[in-house]
Amino acid sequence: MIVDERMSAFIDLLDRGNTPFLDEIEKNAIETDVPIIRKSMQSLLKFLLAYAKPKSILEVGTAIGFSALLMSEYAPEGCHITTIEKYEKRIPIARENFRRAGKEQDITLMEGDASEILKDLDGTYDMIFMDAAKGQYIHFLPDILRLLAPGGLLISDNVLQDGDVVESRFAVTRRNRTIHARMREYLYELKHHPDLETCILPVGDGVTLSTLCMSGAKKQKE
Repeated sequence: MIVDERMSAFIDLLDRGNTPFLDEIEKNAIETDVPIIRKSMQSLLKFLLAYAKPKSILEVGTAIGFSALLMSEYAPEGCHITTIEKYEKRIPIARENFRRAGKEQDITLMEGDASEILKDLDGTYDMIFMDAAKGQYIHFLPDILRLLAPGGLLISDNVLQDGDVVESRFAVTRRNRTIHARMREYLYELKHHPDLETCILPVGDGVTLSTLCMSGAKKQKE
C-alpha cells in the first residue's frame, strides 16, 4: 500500500457509491480476479469528470468495461468514449456490459493492440485515461500526446506499482525489472516534457494527472 490501509479504508467508507449496475460489475470483477480501478481512483475520476466536463474520452485498457461505464455514467450528457482492449476473453464481456447498460451508442470499443490502433486514430480527445500494460505507457506516449486536445487531461493509473517504483532495480524481482525501468522513464518524461504540466498523486496505486499546455499544442500542430 502506498497510503496507510486504515486511512484508505476510512476515505473509501465516505464514498457515496455507484449505480447498482456498476456495483454488480465491480463485485463480479473482484470475484473473478479481473483488475478494475480502485475505490479511490473511482472517486478521483468522478471528480475530474465533473470538473473538466469532457465531451470526448479515450481509454487505453477496457478490461470488462467497468471504468468506461463509470466514466460514461458520470460524464456530461453527450460525451462519447472510445476504449481499446486486446485481451480476447474480456472483449465479449465488455460488449455485453455495454449492451446491458444501454451504452452501446455512447461507448465505442476498438479491438486490438493499442500501439497499432493509436497510430491510426485522428482528431483529439478532451480526456485520455491510461490503464493498460504499464510497461507500454512510455511507448504509447507520442501518440497519446498527439491525440490529447489543447488543455486536455491525461490520467495515467497504477504508476507507482505498489511502491516498487521507488526501489532500486536490484530490489525488484527480475521479471518486473523491465516494467520498473519503463515506468520510471515514463514518470520522468511526464514531469520533464516541455509541453506538459504533471502532478503525481499517491491515490490507489499511484496516478498522474497531466495537461497539455497551449504552447505545446501549437508546436504539435506545426
